[in-house]
Amino acid sequence: MNEEMQKIPGVDKLLNDNEIKKLIGLYGSDLVTFSIRKVLDEIRTNILAGEKALDLDKIILQINIVLRSVGDKSLIEVINGTGIVLHTNLGRAILGDHVLNELKPIVSNYSNLEFDLNTGRRGQRNSHISELMKFVTQAEDAVVVNNNAAAVMLILKTFAEGKEVIISRGELIEIGGSFRIPEIMKASGCKMIEVGATNRTKLSDYEKAISKDTALIFKAHKSNYFIDGFTEEVELSDLSDLAEKHELLFVYDLGSGLLRKPEGLPLESEPDVRGSLQAGCDIVSFSGDKLLGGPQAGIIAGRSDLIQKIAKDPMMRALRVGKMTIAALSAVMRFYLNDEDLLTKVPIFEMLNRKKKDLQKLADKLQSELDKFGVRSEIITSKAQCGGGTLPQLKIDSLAVKIIHNGDKNYSKKLHQKLLELEKPILGILREGNLFFDVLSIKDKEIQYIAESINLIMT
Repeated sequence: MNEEMQKIPGVDKLLNDNEIKKLIGLYGSDLVTFSIRKVLDEIRTNILAGEKALDLDKIILQINIVLRSVGDKSLIEVINGTGIVLHTNLGRAILGDHVLNELKPIVSNYSNLEFDLNTGRRGQRNSHISELMKFVTQAEDAVVVNNNAAAVMLILKTFAEGKEVIISRGELIEIGGSFRIPEIMKASGCKMIEVGATNRTKLSDYEKAISKDTALIFKAHKSNYFIDGFTEEVELSDLSDLAEKHELLFVYDLGSGLLRKPEGLPLESEPDVRGSLQAGCDIVSFSGDKLLGGPQAGIIAGRSDLIQKIAKDPMMRALRVGKMTIAALSAVMRFYLNDEDLLTKVPIFEMLNRKKKDLQKLADKLQSELDKFGVRSEIITSKAQCGGGTLPQLKIDSLAVKIIHNGDKNYSKKLHQKLLELEKPILGILREGNLFFDVLSIKDKEIQYIAESINLIMT
């Protein structure tokens, strides 16, 4: 063991190595020194466990790995060939060039984030979005926090801390990342009262559960799954009437965040914010990066007196959003003033609005680019999805380009992995030994890069 320990080079010796000096030029001496010490400590631990010392080349390789894990950017652009428009793992709604053009001057310069240019005094950051949000949703008022889970927790903490909140058992959903509605309710300090069954909840179930300790009735939109068959749930208007009758608040966690339904898109069955408020909801909360098509945010809209109380809660400062979110959300919201802008400048709606001829054109172009490199492929029908915890029952007719492999059943798997290792990774669909690229979620300008990358890997 001592002999192996003596083979470990010293920090000073490594710092004078030519390869290490190159790394110092890239990452700086502090991070390189840190990485060297970390790798040497791991080698010592491994030797004590009975392993052999590493040679110099392998030590430098390990140092390189540590350096890259810390010093290289990890969040990078990915090409989405899955056909899932709102891919949660890929960042949900993409903002597009029109929004980025508005963001640039805001984030690269000072802005009037909390400065009232009319009075020359301190202003409110929410003022940059509230009037626009009120107009589009037809709500009396609205505030923005950092995500919808935060919005729900803030609403419940403000109006139901230490009190009872009634919810259907069929709506105790998990919203992703193992976060569940019951856990958020518990964190807010309220007491959850479950009513009904998983598949059926009646108005009478809610009414029987109302007590002197009840603060509000809570409804959660089942946006990431659906139950078919023997089911029943209470309409928003009926729950609103019940809440009003017993002088309770009625809160709707809409989640998916469809503000309104542009004509021509497959969104007929999805509840929207404006319609929910018109049905009598006192407060509606929803996400900004799902069917709204904007940045991650949680929007709370509803009665003015209730929204003002939320805005004054001490937790509002902890959950508030920054200038980039406000600027991006404002830009996207203004596209809602004109359906043509909505369908051409908001990427998720542009994708969902693609006609069969548009998809065929994209598929033909990708196949043609692959043909130039001698890569065999075929165009097949596909079923795309909206994704992002929205419209789980919706299957969108689409087209995909399938790579024809050479008979090696592991070929597609290897190609799939190699594409993920690129500087700009490409994510396709790996299914039953075949690799597909659904064109619904692919941009025209990405097609040449996809074809060139596949060719480079295959040759």
